[in-house]
Amino acid sequence: MRKLIFSLYLLAIATAFGSAQQYDLVLAGGRVMDPETGMDAVQNVGIRDGKIVRISSEALDGHRVIHANGLVVAPGFIDLHQHGQDLASQRVKALDGVTTALEMEIGAPDVAEFLKGKEGQSLIHYGTSASQVAARSLAFGTPLPAGTILPKTGPATDQHATPGQIETMLQRLREELDAGGLAVGMGIQYTPGATRSEVIDVFRLAAARGLPVYTHVRSAGRAEPGSAIESVGEVIGAAAITGASLHIVHLNSSCALDSLECLSMIEGARARGLDVTTEAYPYIAGMTAINSAVFSPGWQERLGISYDKIMLPDTGERLTKERFDELHNSSATHYVVIFSNTQELVDKVIQHPLVMIASDGLEGHPRNAGTYSRVLAQYVREKESITLMDALRKMTLMPAQMLERSTPAAKQKGRLEEGADADIVVFDAATISDRATFEKPMEPSTGVRYLVVAGTVLVDEGKIVPNVFPGRALLGPGKHSAWHE
Repeated sequence: MRKLIFSLYLLAIATAFGSAQQYDLVLAGGRVMDPETGMDAVQNVGIRDGKIVRISSEALDGHRVIHANGLVVAPGFIDLHQHGQDLASQRVKALDGVTTALEMEIGAPDVAEFLKGKEGQSLIHYGTSASQVAARSLAFGTPLPAGTILPKTGPATDQHATPGQIETMLQRLREELDAGGLAVGMGIQYTPGATRSEVIDVFRLAAARGLPVYTHVRSAGRAEPGSAIESVGEVIGAAAITGASLHIVHLNSSCALDSLECLSMIEGARARGLDVTTEAYPYIAGMTAINSAVFSPGWQERLGISYDKIMLPDTGERLTKERFDELHNSSATHYVVIFSNTQELVDKVIQHPLVMIASDGLEGHPRNAGTYSRVLAQYVREKESITLMDALRKMTLMPAQMLERSTPAAKQKGRLEEGADADIVVFDAATISDRATFEKPMEPSTGVRYLVVAGTVLVDEGKIVPNVFPGRALLGPGKHSAWHE
């Protein structure tokens, strides 16, 4: 009997000791919200080895306990459309609650180089699509200069490709997918010389690989031919013909005043079995390179704007014809902000249940730093047009489900559930706010108290932890993701 009592005593001690050491990190007493299960309750979250191991109302012990009383504990935000991949951009993304930021719209010109350059040097998770724009430039013998993703206006943008050039382009895309590209990224508006047949060929390649196409559609505005509605119809048609999944980027920007009609086209396509998704950002202005094909002759008629709607982000200067011509003809790349939408339409697009949030982030525009906090501050707290759970769904679960078309690793993202990756944002719903403006576009958001990336605390009490690089690559089926190596 004494032996039994002593054994039970040792077991109790061991259990207590094991419990005390059970978790690397515990987020205690926060409002835990998970868009997939609908959980919305005060819970404790136990994290070990980069994974969420336990969610419980019972007290949990760990090497570090963060008391999250009064704060929301949610999956880290996933940005499918982030051009700024430098550390300065990653810092403001982290302070905006983003744990994964991917270059999916256009894609990096060289997937292997992109991935190698970020390995062990990334604050948040990263990845890229294979770039049709870069592959086309290469096929025309004018590879993109280092550090750029968009070609200047010229033969590679404006001319029809020969059958041989198309095959060279497709072969390059195959190689880029083999290197770990998550999808095919198409910037059709930046390569207006691409025929409808060429577009279908690229969609066929993606379909053969079982991967989606992320596309910036051919044109914006209402002028026919070449309207936004016609352009959305083109890519929906390509998806229907080939069976490829289709993601239309920044619908608010490409469709502008016809955004609701474009959304109805997507609804109709989905109702008939096509896999079509879309995204938007909560700003009335876009941004692009002034010497890109977007500003080829006829741009005023196509876009329905003139020089005064174009602004230099670093100075706030509104352009005249003379200044536009000077910058458009410059050998250097200049990005400009384009005011082409209304707040009323943007508000309606953001609220639509099919629209997920993505920033299109790049230095020079406030969406780089403030997109996610802006949605939470304006649409959840101030306008009350979206519930907090619905906003989280648009920023976490929906993009994760989109990414599942590219990699099984995404099934462990965008959720706050046992077994999911420990990519978590902890924020104050009452105060979270964007501070970035068109005058000061890199002002970081406030209200994100903690950010956990792969189980590592990256934002601690509202500040970036120095010399910590927990970001890992999300890879397409051509390579094994870092999570499974």
